[in-house]
Amino acid sequence: MTYCVGMKLRRGLVFMADTRTNAGIDNVSTFRKLYTWETPGERFLTLMAAGNLATTQEVVSLLEERAKAPDKRDPSILHTESIFQTARLVAATLKEVVAGMTGGGQTANSPFAASFILGGQIAGGEPRLFLIYPEGNFIEAGDDTPFFQIGETKYGKPIIVRAYDADMDFPDVIKLLLVSFDSTLKANLSVGMPLDLLIYDKGDLKAGMRHRFERDDAYFRLVSEGWSKALKDAFTILPGFPGPGVDEAKRS
Repeated sequence: MTYCVGMKLRRGLVFMADTRTNAGIDNVSTFRKLYTWETPGERFLTLMAAGNLATTQEVVSLLEERAKAPDKRDPSILHTESIFQTARLVAATLKEVVAGMTGGGQTANSPFAASFILGGQIAGGEPRLFLIYPEGNFIEAGDDTPFFQIGETKYGKPIIVRAYDADMDFPDVIKLLLVSFDSTLKANLSVGMPLDLLIYDKGDLKAGMRHRFERDDAYFRLVSEGWSKALKDAFTILPGFPGPGVDEAKRS
């Protein structure tokens, strides 16, 4: 399983991904799921992957090879004219890979299923964020949907929905994402550390701060323990249910 989040802010984009893959409880490994391409001053692109590991790795490998090999530069992720065209390229590459594996198209419940979050900026355009579905279609983040998740999404979503603000500074966004990931890590053992973080500042056209949160990372531990205590404190101060007969039911 996987958990990845891409978030769009007024300041730019933030990406975070776990690194655990597993094919059963006795076959757990660590693989990077966050990839970047850039031509400083011209474009910056980030791709995060979830799903079948063989599928995601082949998609990324094809994108990288076609960006480097002189005889395969068309199509190239470094030559697309917009982030929208880049999303189309990633989607087409996903379809190509799955068709080669299955001889047909992919569905959401395919054993080769994979999904991606693509974000970045190309000179002359705004930062953009896309979610690419296993079937190869995609949608773009906007004001109403400013973040995307792939993989094990349900445990980490509530805190983002409650606390997200487009005007947040990067330090608060990192804190928010770590709380989201901490909730997911505690609920699902198939999502695991280390966690990879990447920040993109609008207009820079190059990668910003990168950080890998290891299991013993002091700040992650501070956030995890502080959030657990805050939840317990909040629960304690809530009033008990005032309905009649509650104490009698307990005694019976």
